[in-house]
Amino acid sequence: MSGHEEAMTRLSKRSLLLAGHATSVALEPEFWAVLEEMAAARGESLAGLITRLDEGRGERPLASACRLAALAWARGGA
Repeated sequence: MSGHEEAMTRLSKRSLLLAGHATSVALEPEFWAVLEEMAAARGESLAGLITRLDEGRGERPLASACRLAALAWARGGA
């Protein structure tokens, strides 16, 4: 199994309702854990956090916006 294939098997997909549309986001469990911590620290639901990230992501894919937000949070910058 290649490194890419191995990484793909580790993704965890979650379904969300964003702007009235059902969608799903696949991220590594480590990113989900940071996003959950981030949402809890801000007193909001995970869905609320993802909605805000979705609204501010511009042309960036939602999964990328989630990963970058989690990285910034982990680094203490968000």
